[in-house]
Amino acid sequence: MRLWLTLVAATFLLALGLVFLLLLPPKALVMAAGPENGAYARVAALYKEILARDGIELDIRYTNGSVDNRDLLENGEVDVALLQGGIPISKDTAEAIGGLFYEPMLFLVRAQTDVPRNPAHWKGLRITAGQPGSGTAAAFADFQEAVELTPDDNEILSLPYTDAVSALREGTVDVAVFVTTVDAPYLEQAFKAPDLSFLPLVYLDAISRRLDYTTIATVPSGAISLESVIPPAPQKVLALEARLAMVPDLHPALINRLTMAAKELHAKRDIITGRHFFPTIEGTGMSVNSVSRQLIQEGPSTWHDLLPYWMAAQVNRLLLLTLPILLFVVPLFRVLPSLYAYFMGWRVWQHYPLIRQIEDELALQPSPEELAEMDRQLVEMDERIARLGLPAAYRQAAYHARMHIDLVRKRIHDRQVNVT
Repeated sequence: MRLWLTLVAATFLLALGLVFLLLLPPKALVMAAGPENGAYARVAALYKEILARDGIELDIRYTNGSVDNRDLLENGEVDVALLQGGIPISKDTAEAIGGLFYEPMLFLVRAQTDVPRNPAHWKGLRITAGQPGSGTAAAFADFQEAVELTPDDNEILSLPYTDAVSALREGTVDVAVFVTTVDAPYLEQAFKAPDLSFLPLVYLDAISRRLDYTTIATVPSGAISLESVIPPAPQKVLALEARLAMVPDLHPALINRLTMAAKELHAKRDIITGRHFFPTIEGTGMSVNSVSRQLIQEGPSTWHDLLPYWMAAQVNRLLLLTLPILLFVVPLFRVLPSLYAYFMGWRVWQHYPLIRQIEDELALQPSPEELAEMDRQLVEMDERIARLGLPAAYRQAAYHARMHIDLVRKRIHDRQVNVT
């Protein structure tokens, strides 16, 4: 009995161990994050710091921007990627963890410029709008189409963000376009430069309706700088929602940690959004993962206070994996004693057909040689039963069988005496 219990317990523990191996998340993941000195890179660094608390290593992959990030994600070269709003991506290759923050589309010009506020009137301008592969380049291409500009109306340059401000001040560029957070590092010098200013566009509501992935946000007066009062008046801007996208098969525990990191980082109030507006499941333009959706809408469950994060994040999955094991093991423990008792009895009962056969043959007046063979078979059977080594609780059946054998042998001996 002990052997059987040991085997069942070992099987149960092995199955439970396999379940936990399936639940354990990877210890590393890769995030595509845009240029090394950009706003996305800074956001990725914050995620890296938060994930490290749980022993998860985040490898940051630097790129030219959101288009490159999208391509890496679709090709399975990264696990997660920061994507600018409006960047199309296949539904089969990615899901959204959620929207993270708004990125205004900003148009920087030289002070006292004669660049029209109506972008449909831009003709013959030198415009830099991010490098190929960047979200800014993709967004400005859509912007041109929305305001009915053709590629030949202006000269479109592809300067790095860090060079765009310098080129504007040197007069080699007329308009610099940025799609980024207002506190992006490369915009700091632009805010402080007295010879540069942001161009407030007109007809933004009409433009936004033509760019369905944009919304209108308001930058309050003095929100960027109170000392210089930038902007001098409330300024409406086009805003795009940055998203955190992931491969569909990302481990649920990692989705949990990324979503909780997003709540920690992006739920704060900033220049253009209120507290707890982000992260959001709205406006992503993508299918939102069910794990992150639940965390964003309902918050963490009570399991997060009781279990390690990787288990709390997978309670439903844990139940799905362990219930079949429990449904098998619990009934097995209930029937195991009966099965064991039957097996112990069967080790003895399997000899009765031969005993019955010998009894039947005794009634047929066997010869002395046949009687001797019967006796030999019974002796061997008695020795086999004696060697079974049954537990004490199951030895009674063996005693009865050996007594039965002894009775048949006595009948054989009596018959041998009569024959002689």
